[in-house]
Amino acid sequence: MLQELEYPFDPEYILKKKKSLKKKLLESSCGFIEKNIAILGGSTTNDIKLVLELFLLNNGIKPKFYESEYNQFWQDAMFENKELEEFKPDIIFIHTSNRNITNYPAVGESNEETEKLLNKEFEKYKNMWLSLFQKYNCPIIQNNFEYPFYRILGNKDATANYGKVNFITKLNLKFAEFAETNANFYINDINYQSAMYGLEKWSDQFYWYMYKYALAVPAIPYLAFNVANIIKAIYGKNKKGLVLDLDNTLWGGVVGDDGVENIVIGEETSEGEAYSEFQEYLKQLKNIGVILNINSKNDEKNAIAGLNHPDGSLKPEDFIIIKANWEPKSKNMLEIAQELNLGVDSLVFVDDNPAERAIINQQIPNVFTPIIEKPERYIETIDRSGFFEVINLSKDDLKKSEMYKENIERNKVMASFDNYGDYLKSLDMHAKIEEFIPLYMARIAQLTNKSNQFNLTTRRYSQSEIEEVAEDKNYITLYGKLSDIFGDNGVVSVVIGHILGKILEIDLWIMSCRVLKRDMEFAMMDVLVKKAKETGIETIKGFYYPTVKNGMVKDFYAEQGFTKISEDEQGNTIWELDLRKEYKNKNKFIKVEE
Repeated sequence: MLQELEYPFDPEYILKKKKSLKKKLLESSCGFIEKNIAILGGSTTNDIKLVLELFLLNNGIKPKFYESEYNQFWQDAMFENKELEEFKPDIIFIHTSNRNITNYPAVGESNEETEKLLNKEFEKYKNMWLSLFQKYNCPIIQNNFEYPFYRILGNKDATANYGKVNFITKLNLKFAEFAETNANFYINDINYQSAMYGLEKWSDQFYWYMYKYALAVPAIPYLAFNVANIIKAIYGKNKKGLVLDLDNTLWGGVVGDDGVENIVIGEETSEGEAYSEFQEYLKQLKNIGVILNINSKNDEKNAIAGLNHPDGSLKPEDFIIIKANWEPKSKNMLEIAQELNLGVDSLVFVDDNPAERAIINQQIPNVFTPIIEKPERYIETIDRSGFFEVINLSKDDLKKSEMYKENIERNKVMASFDNYGDYLKSLDMHAKIEEFIPLYMARIAQLTNKSNQFNLTTRRYSQSEIEEVAEDKNYITLYGKLSDIFGDNGVVSVVIGHILGKILEIDLWIMSCRVLKRDMEFAMMDVLVKKAKETGIETIKGFYYPTVKNGMVKDFYAEQGFTKISEDEQGNTIWELDLRKEYKNKNKFIKVEE
């Protein structure tokens, strides 16, 4: 992970150093997931492709590209294209701009005729998307449209039915409606990006007339960064939580020195208002599933008092773990990750002190530490970094903080038992294990891309691939939900098995780290064996491919009663379970509803 490629970055440096940055990324990183990405452009896309590659590599994704010829996006999508078919894209990115709109209304056009042109333009794109879905069944990322760089009607361009600004606004709304009703379709919001960058600079016509780029070349890194955020979110590369300092981060001043009554927060001063709004922003992140934690050099009593300040939006109960002590923050950071059962690379450390950030960077380099300097810029820095890009928002996401808190309570209860089996009995666990159903497709796809520790084959699936597998009679699919006396954990385990005659090959077996060592893996196996026998399967074949993170499941199949039949020099193993022999259920503590 290179600091040069994290927000705020220097776009000119990135454009100038593309080759050396790529070399550095390929030399310093390992464990890439490889994806085929097709870029269908309505303008020149070469530098977009090269910079997009850098941001993807920085997120652990190694892309291979198909790039359409100049302005051939429509032809590549709608007509036979053997090269694209053989490429087998995992993701298609359609880079169009307002220059690709062909059905603008003329000034003075009737409302009825303008509506016809609007529908005609939308149908052109809709038919293209549907054609691509049918041919390639993969996620599509589509630009919406930036506003025109001139307005013939002045301000009336935004209100007149035939005004270009009005027309683009309505077309963007139609794109948004399609995205909301079609899974695996995502909008790259260049309408917002161009406004954020500055429309006049974004639409610098020199780059169009000279190179046929539909945006200014210096803006390309911002476009590519945004597209990369969508792609890394699709493949589960989002961060999961924030670890926050307190003094001069969540409020102004030092609570231990100044006292609660004198810390700066609230609407009385401009600085206090900035801290208040930052807390409100963090609260909103928490409400979409981002978990919040504290890592502060403070007495815990003072920390809690500061969090209970009447003008603050965040209260102690909004945080999963609060480490307010005088231990090194690097030590606290590792303990927070361990107690959450997350990798440190899932967390973002937010601290105003550059010395503390430097220590974390040096001792725990996998933790990203955004550079925050002025409280009025805190929100901008966190928000534009794209740590928590939302592609789907499930009910499980909305309950994420609650689920982690429940897990902390489970761990506390576990500590009070001398016998682990007695602890599991006390949880009164209930599981629902069924074949994939539409209600949980998004969550199943999300889980396949997020789970790292308990992932035997390291396979990743997009939602469209999950839906395709679910409809294929040559597969056995299972999802598992688990609840107990503390609450509902949601969908926590997924199995995909491929039927080959009398053999079932397990392509994917994953489980959320929230429910490790709770017997859920045994419950899933018991149901899988039952389903396999009902289908006439005689042998279940399992595969384990080692990674840096999944060593904990190295002996998973041995624990399930499988026999190892091969192992290569890299540690990849193949296992078999003979279903012609008696199989005894292994789950002892979970009541299973099928």
